[in-house]
Amino acid sequence: MGSLFRSESMCLAQLFLQSGTAYECLSALGEKGLVQFRDLNQNVSSFQRKFVGEVKRCEELERILVYLVQEITRADIPLPEGEASPPAPPLKHVLEMQEQLQKLEVELREVTKNKEKLRKNLLELVEYTHMLRVTKTFVRRNVEFEPTYEEFPALENDSLLDYSCMQRLGAKLGFVSGLIQQGKVEAFERMLWRACKGYTIVTYAELDESLEDPETGEVIKWHVFLISFWGEQIGHKVKKICDCYHCHVYPYPNTAEERREIQEGLNTRIQDLYTEVTWCVPLKSCQSLAIPGVTAMGAGTQNAPPLEVRLVDKNFPCSAPQVLHKTEDYLRQVLCKAAESVCSRVVQVRKMKAIYHMLNMCSVDVTNKCLIAEVWCPEADLPGLRRALEEGSRESGATIPSFMNTIPTKETPPTLIRTNKFTEGFQNIVDAYGVGSYREVNPALFTIITFPFLFAVMFGDFGHGFVMFLFALFLVLNENHPRLSQSQEILRMFFNGRYILLLMGLFSVYTGLIYNDCFSKSVNLFGSGWNVSAMYSSSHSQEEQKRMVLWNDSTIRHSRTLQLDPNIPGVFRGPYPFGIDPIWNLATNRLTFLNSFKMKMSVILGVIHMTFGVTLGIFNHLHFRKKFNIYLVSVPEILFMLSIFGYLIFMIIYKWLAYSAETSREAPSILIEFINMFLFPSSETHGLYPGQAHVQRVLLALTVLAVPVLFLGKPLFLLWLHNGRSCFGVSRSGYTLVRKDSEEEVSLLGSQDIEEGSNRMEEGCREVTCEEFNFGEILMTQTIHSIEYCLGCISNTASYLRLWALSLAHAQLSDVLWAMLMRVGLRVDTTYGVLLLLPVMAFFAVLTIFILLVMEGLSAFLHAIRLHWVEFQNKFYVGAGTKFVPFSFSLLSSKFCNDDDIA
Repeated sequence: MGSLFRSESMCLAQLFLQSGTAYECLSALGEKGLVQFRDLNQNVSSFQRKFVGEVKRCEELERILVYLVQEITRADIPLPEGEASPPAPPLKHVLEMQEQLQKLEVELREVTKNKEKLRKNLLELVEYTHMLRVTKTFVRRNVEFEPTYEEFPALENDSLLDYSCMQRLGAKLGFVSGLIQQGKVEAFERMLWRACKGYTIVTYAELDESLEDPETGEVIKWHVFLISFWGEQIGHKVKKICDCYHCHVYPYPNTAEERREIQEGLNTRIQDLYTEVTWCVPLKSCQSLAIPGVTAMGAGTQNAPPLEVRLVDKNFPCSAPQVLHKTEDYLRQVLCKAAESVCSRVVQVRKMKAIYHMLNMCSVDVTNKCLIAEVWCPEADLPGLRRALEEGSRESGATIPSFMNTIPTKETPPTLIRTNKFTEGFQNIVDAYGVGSYREVNPALFTIITFPFLFAVMFGDFGHGFVMFLFALFLVLNENHPRLSQSQEILRMFFNGRYILLLMGLFSVYTGLIYNDCFSKSVNLFGSGWNVSAMYSSSHSQEEQKRMVLWNDSTIRHSRTLQLDPNIPGVFRGPYPFGIDPIWNLATNRLTFLNSFKMKMSVILGVIHMTFGVTLGIFNHLHFRKKFNIYLVSVPEILFMLSIFGYLIFMIIYKWLAYSAETSREAPSILIEFINMFLFPSSETHGLYPGQAHVQRVLLALTVLAVPVLFLGKPLFLLWLHNGRSCFGVSRSGYTLVRKDSEEEVSLLGSQDIEEGSNRMEEGCREVTCEEFNFGEILMTQTIHSIEYCLGCISNTASYLRLWALSLAHAQLSDVLWAMLMRVGLRVDTTYGVLLLLPVMAFFAVLTIFILLVMEGLSAFLHAIRLHWVEFQNKFYVGAGTKFVPFSFSLLSSKFCNDDDIA
C-alpha cells in the first residue's frame, strides 16, 4: 500500500508491442492491473479501428452466452462456482470455443423450439377439449333437422330460430366457436353487434379453471363462446373480429358423432404427451383440427429423440412414447452440460473483449508489425510492468520481446491513491466531493479520525454507540460471507461502510462517556463530586449557619427545588474524574449547563478543524514549489483566523481556568467582551485579564493588515515577476516536465528544460513568466477567493454550531423516548408490570433502532460530511483531478453469471 497522504507519482510510458505478442502482453497486464491506457485513436471512428472485427466476434459470443444463461436460469439449474477468474483464452483456442458455442446454441434453439411446439400443442388440445365440453351444453339436437340444423335452448319458452322459415329462405347456418380472455368479452360482444347488425347469436360460458395462454404463457381466466350466424359475408366479418380480439378459434363439429370422435381423439393425444400409450386419431378429424404439431416433425438435432406424430386412419394404431417428457429431459441434460462451463466462458469472453478494446486504443507503426501504446503507470510499478511484458512475450513464443520506455510529458497525470478495505470507505467520502488533483494533500488520511469524531460529537450516547459498534463488528467479523457482500442495495451499503460504522460507534461510546449519557440516563462510575449532606445546617457551626444559606427541615419540606452552593465547604469535593458529573442528570438547570458546555466545545473544535485545513494548504505550496503562496495566502489566512476566532477560543479557555465558583459572579461575559473588541467602547470595562484592550488592538491591527495582503499580495507579486524581476521563493509549479506534443518541440526546448541539473529557481521563474499572463483575471480570482474566505470564516464557524444543535436534539429525543415508554412500563405495579414491561421494552428497542440509531445516525452522518466538504476541505483541497482507472480484469463484475449483468 502506498502513501495515503499524497497520490502516487505517475509517469507516461510507451509500450512497443509486437503484433504476435500484443494479445498475450495485454492479457498479462490485465491480470496485474498496473497501467491506464491512453486512446491514441481519438479521431478514428469505433467502426474503423483495427480490431473491430474481433470485438464484434466477442459481442457475438457474449450474445450466445446471454442466451445460454437465460435458458439455464429458466430451467432452475444452479450455476456452479467453478474457477473465479480463469485467464483469457489463447488465440489458438478462440475459434474452437466460438464453434462450440455456436453449435450448442443451434442445438438448444432447435430443442427448445420443438419443446415449445409440443407445449403449445398440448395447451391448444386442452383448450379444444374444454370448448367441446362447454359448447355441448349450448345446443340440443332436433331429430327432424339433424342432418342440417341444430336447435338452441328455449329462451322464455320460445324457440330462438324459426327453422321452417330459414328453410323456406334457403339460408345457410354457420358456427364459430372458441375461447376469449375474460377482460375482452364485453368489447367483443359490442363489436359483433355493431358490425353484424344483430345477425349473430352469441352464447358465453366462463371456464371454472384458469388456463395458460399458449402465446404468452400467462395463466388467465377464459370464456367459451359459440357464435351462430347465417350468410357467408357475416361469417367473414365474425372471423375477422375474432382475429382482432386474439380469440382462440377451434372447428365446431357438425354432428354428435363427429363431436364424440374428436373428443376421444383429443383425450388420447393429451395423454400421449405425458405417458406411453397407443393412440389413434381419425384422419378426417385431425385434418379438420388445423392445430400446429399434428404434422410430422423431424428430430431437432443429431442426438435429439425423434418427434414423430403420424396421421393414420382409425383402424391403424400409432405410438408416441413420452414425447413431451423425453424432450424436456433431453433439454435439461444439454443445459446441465452447458452450465458446467458457462461461467468461466463468460469471464474469458469478457477478458478477451477488454483486451481488444485496449488494442483498438493503440497506434500501428509504419511497418504494420508493431503496436504502440501509451499508458500511465505508477513509478513504483514500472518493474512490474516490465515483468508483465516479458511474461506475455514468453507465453506467445515470440523471438523479439515487447518493451517499454518512459517519455516526457506536460499533461497532468491521473490520481492514484492506494487503499485497503479499511481506508476505502473514507477515501470514497472524499472522492464523492471530487477526485484529488495530482499530488495534492489527500484529506482521507485525516478524515479517518476527524469524521467519526465529529459524528460522535453529534451522536454522543454510550448505549447507542455501543449498539452501532456491535452491528459494525458483526459485519467486520463476517466480511468474507458471500451473502453479505452480495446482499440487497441497502444492506450492501452498510457492509461497504462497515469500518466507518465501527469507528463511528467506537467514538460515540467515548463521547457518550464524556457526556455521561447512556440511553438518556447517567452512569455513576466514580461517585459524584457533589455532597448533598453538606448543605444541611446541622453539619455546620452556628457562625457558618448565620453566614451561609443552608437547608433545614422546613426548607426541604416546603421547597419545590433545592440549590447546591459549591461555595459551602464540603458541597463540591472536586470535578468528576471523566466526563460530566452524573448529578447533573437530576438538576433542573441541566439543559442550561450542557448547552453552554457543548456550544463552546463546538466553536473550539470548529476553529481548530478549519485552522488545520489552512495549515495543510502550506504542504501543497511546498510540494508544488510555490512558496510565495505561503507568504501571500496561507500566512494572512491563518492570521485572520487566529486573530479573531483563535482569540475567542483563548477567552473561553482562560475564563474556565481563571475563575472558580467563588469568583464566578464577577466573571465578565465572553460574548460582551468579544463584541467590545470590535466596537471600542468609550468607557473602560473590567475585562478578563489586565492589558486586554492592548492585546485586542494588536489583534485587530493584524486582522486589518492581513486583508489587503490577502486581496492584493499574490496578484501584485505575479505582476512583478511578469515584468522581469528576480524570482524570490518561486520554483516550478508542480508537474515534472516530461513530454511535449512532438519530437520537434522537445528539441526546441533546450537542455535546461529537460535535464535534472538545471537550476530549479530559474525554471520556476521562467514557467511563471512565460505563461500567458492576464493580471485582471488573476486579480479577480484572488479577490473572489479572499472574499469567500473572509466571509466563510464567520459562516463556517457558525456552521460548526450544528455539533451542539444535533447533540442537543439527540439527547432530547432519547430522553423523550425513555419518558414515554420505559418510565411508564417501570411504574406499573408488580401484578401486571412484568407482563407489560416485555412488550414495552420490545417497542422501546424498535423505536430506538429506527429513530435514534438509523434516522438520527443518518442525520449526524450527513452533517459530518458537510463539515468536511465545505468547512474543512475547501481550505486546501481542490479536487479537480481525474481518477486512475487501470486496465484490470479484477474490475470486471464478479456477478458474471447474471444475465442482466452480461447484457
